[in-house]
Amino acid sequence: MAVSAPYGTPVRDPRTGRLACVADVVSHTSRHTAADLRDTLLPRLRGAVAAMEEDLRRAPHAEPGTPPAGLAGWTSASKQELGREFIESLARGLTVLTAFGAGRAALALTEAAKATDLARATTRRALITHEHLNLVTHDATDRTFSLSPRVLSLGLPPLAGTSLPRLAEPHLRTLTDRVQETTCLASLTETGDEIQYTARVTARHVMRVDIRVGTRLPATTDTAVGRVLLTDQEHALAYEELEEGVRTLAAPLHDRTGHVVAALTTSTHTARRTPRDCLDTLLPVLTTTAARIETDLHTASRFTPAPLT
Repeated sequence: MAVSAPYGTPVRDPRTGRLACVADVVSHTSRHTAADLRDTLLPRLRGAVAAMEEDLRRAPHAEPGTPPAGLAGWTSASKQELGREFIESLARGLTVLTAFGAGRAALALTEAAKATDLARATTRRALITHEHLNLVTHDATDRTFSLSPRVLSLGLPPLAGTSLPRLAEPHLRTLTDRVQETTCLASLTETGDEIQYTARVTARHVMRVDIRVGTRLPATTDTAVGRVLLTDQEHALAYEELEEGVRTLAAPLHDRTGHVVAALTTSTHTARRTPRDCLDTLLPVLTTTAARIETDLHTASRFTPAPLT
């Protein structure tokens, strides 16, 4: 089949500038010549691409380090990775429940499908099933779905009293096992003039930093933890004068509104790691762990605040 030379235009995510996809136009030579494509259809294609990018700009997106709004964290690769152990239909059904949230109390079928990135038919079957189980209610007047009070029985009772230190503890254990350094969680006290350590997991080194839970220290920017909590830096590395020969690296933890509420920190003796080693080796693992704790915090505090201590 004879076709005129196709024209393609990139579609970029306005928030990141990254290539999202490419839109192109192809026509049979009996309908359009190459010059006609360029002069007539290409301007229309560019107009359509501009509209796509505007839709991308307006689309709700997740906070940094978290999955897109409404998604439960599973991917199409999960079934391939986990095989028969992964129940894709269950994942889809639970994902539909995550579509509802702040500003999305009632959703039409199309809105729920868009929020979850699931097919409309899949979303419809899930919502009908949830309605049968009394987890969602359906308003026939405006054709929207809403969560019912019964959905709280799925997780709110055990999560209602969950504190940030409790959420962070398994992540601290994993982090300590990986980097073989003591890790801690710290936050400012109510007065704001002291830093309180609220969780810790110690490494097995003979020479190790051992700050007990409940320890309070003056809030000062001379320390890595204080710098993160007081100045909202992305990370901080400091040589601690509070204990000679210790380097401390800290990363902030943000609540759902983006405010820094705590610091994740790890300490090492200067004999074990240089400043460059701290930044190149420890920092990536520290920030990844901080993002995972933030995800759990945002989930737990979706309907009720999670205490910081």
